[in-house]
Amino acid sequence: MQGNGPIAILAGSGQLPIQLVEHLERMGQDRRVLAFRGFAAPELRRRADASADLLDLKTIMGTLDRWQPRAVALVGAVRRPGFSALLGAYSLLRNRQEVKEVIARGDDQVLRGAVMLLEERGYRVVGAHELAPGLVAPPTLRGKLAPGEDDARAVAVGLDLLSSLSAFDIGQAAIVAREHVLAIEGPEGTDRMLRRVMKLRQSWLGFRRRREGGVLIKAAKRGQDLRVDMPAIGPRTVAEAARAGLSGIAVGAGSTLILDQEITLALADRLGLFLTAVELPWMESGRG
Repeated sequence: MQGNGPIAILAGSGQLPIQLVEHLERMGQDRRVLAFRGFAAPELRRRADASADLLDLKTIMGTLDRWQPRAVALVGAVRRPGFSALLGAYSLLRNRQEVKEVIARGDDQVLRGAVMLLEERGYRVVGAHELAPGLVAPPTLRGKLAPGEDDARAVAVGLDLLSSLSAFDIGQAAIVAREHVLAIEGPEGTDRMLRRVMKLRQSWLGFRRRREGGVLIKAAKRGQDLRVDMPAIGPRTVAEAARAGLSGIAVGAGSTLILDQEITLALADRLGLFLTAVELPWMESGRG
């Protein structure tokens, strides 16, 4: 059913959907936005062409059928619904046992299941990095500060860790100080993981005595389909990393989105954090 119509943005939470819509508008691209209730930011909901509940597949598919988009992008974060809710929604369009098997495999498989549903209806699914390649961290991404020897060891440990954890469909980020793992991202997301480390480092009076170092490493999982749930950081991530007492941030080159790139780099410089892109040996072009 792929048409010659607009680009359809199925929008979750965060700044990425907003920035992608603004980019498409600047480029003169025809677009339509379907905002997920309870997730999309108020600013985007006001500009949206339609809205739907996350599991209201009848409304979502009906809206896309009317728009006949030339491409569909799933952009922004959403919280994974419960097993029974997912099962009930997906079973409207697919075999119930097959849905059970997909849901049981983890969040990444659920996202792939959503892509599968769209592609089976004839829609071409694209990623934000394909629509706005300027948001992707280039291999040359560097702030004014460079990682030290301890930081370089931490980055190496973090990349090995994330590569090893890919098969378990856990998070896309970890915090490592030298060779000691401080935290692994769970369903709470990167910002809350950073706050967790900040709390762990607070003195009994509630204040850190000094910057204790450590690196946030954020990268796509091995085998990840970059069209959905592509890693992203922005100014808020940098601010949270500074509050957690980290030395800097390393992101996967070519597979991480940097929101407000100039502002993000400038903030890292001002707060005394390095920000750098690193090559991921397991990445291929477009997919993990």
